[in-house]
Amino acid sequence: MTDTTTAISMFERIGGRATIDALVDRFYDRMDTLPEAKIIRAMHADDLGPIRDVLKRYLTEWTGGPRLYTPEKGHPRLRQRHFGFSIGDAERDAWMLCMRGAMEQTITDAVARQDLDKALSSLADWMRNLP
Repeated sequence: MTDTTTAISMFERIGGRATIDALVDRFYDRMDTLPEAKIIRAMHADDLGPIRDVLKRYLTEWTGGPRLYTPEKGHPRLRQRHFGFSIGDAERDAWMLCMRGAMEQTITDAVARQDLDKALSSLADWMRNLP
């Protein structure tokens, strides 16, 4: 028996575009309302609409879906794009708190959710730019 999860993209495993859209919406809803997320909410504009769209396009592509981000924005260069923000453990943890809650609300496949959590945790760790 072969492991079919390696042949299927994360995008497909979690439910495609509808799930990415719901995930990002729940993520920013949590960021906008959780007191624990205040530290990262302050890094964003009052209107979260434009950044929601950017994250939806980025995560769609990052998880193996259609190329929606790079044709418009170019290479993600995530750390470079975030250097203007102080990102340490507290910011990473707040971001992951919002993302984990959003994943719980939107991704029904527990194994896919765990795999995505692992990948996003690594990404969040890499984004830190404070000692």
